[in-house]
Amino acid sequence: MRRKIPGTFALVAFTTAARHESFTKAAHELSLSQSAVCRQISGLEDFLRVKLFRRTRQGVRLTEAGMLYGRQVAKQLDAVERDTLAIMAHQGGGLTIDLAVVPTFATKWLLPRLGGFLARHVGVQVNFETRTRPFLFDDTEFDAAIHFGNAGWPGTQACFLMWEQSVPVCSPAVLASRPVIEPGVIAELPLLQQSTRPYAWRQWFASLNMEVARDMSGPRFELFSMLAEAAIQGMGVALIPAMLIEDELASGKLVVACDRSCRSEKAYYLIYPEHKSETTGFRSFRTWLCDEATRYREASGL
Repeated sequence: MRRKIPGTFALVAFTTAARHESFTKAAHELSLSQSAVCRQISGLEDFLRVKLFRRTRQGVRLTEAGMLYGRQVAKQLDAVERDTLAIMAHQGGGLTIDLAVVPTFATKWLLPRLGGFLARHVGVQVNFETRTRPFLFDDTEFDAAIHFGNAGWPGTQACFLMWEQSVPVCSPAVLASRPVIEPGVIAELPLLQQSTRPYAWRQWFASLNMEVARDMSGPRFELFSMLAEAAIQGMGVALIPAMLIEDELASGKLVVACDRSCRSEKAYYLIYPEHKSETTGFRSFRTWLCDEATRYREASGL
């Protein structure tokens, strides 16, 4: 049966005009005449039997249906473009693995090691995109996710990677002439918070049998990289996994304020759809990543 799909050219003209809410700007971007853009969108509206734009004295405005359709079509065209670029890059061969990742772990731990895998698997391309919360694989193009939290997503399998072992760190200036800061003193300093780990300081103090009324107070940052930079700038003390700030500790930009670490209740996992476990290319990546994580845990005592 013939698919009921409008022409790609009309969809591109529509999404471009929808983004600008202007036929003139769309025509300029697409190197077309304004009348050509108008004809494509008029033909699309006839095909759909739905008005996508309202014509006003000031120009054109999307209708409610146009806004909804524009968002949906733009995502699909982006996916087609991504797939097209991928097959062009590989000339029809090779393997692409699309990963959803938590950003700082990917930047600080995974990327420095990934070159070893790619050197042994020529033709494999690994793409990263940030995702910090669980999602349904059926709604995305991802092959797997590196996630901090709990495993057990519906219809998936998981490989445990490692726990977080966080230590309090700060700028050397905060330490002044002291080699370390006692936990009681840390409790009085500005506590820098990680927004996705809201109870981190409470758990750290609890590991020392301490209750601190202001353990959830202080500036909040979404990423560990932001948290580290805030600590470097002397804004307070941050609780960060040492594996994510190895460079900063080695360079002396950050120092350990108190040599007491606390293991997280949640962990990093490689999570993937059950059917992905059967593909040879992904199985090689999974084996490599889990082996790397095992070696790291054994070397660092995590």
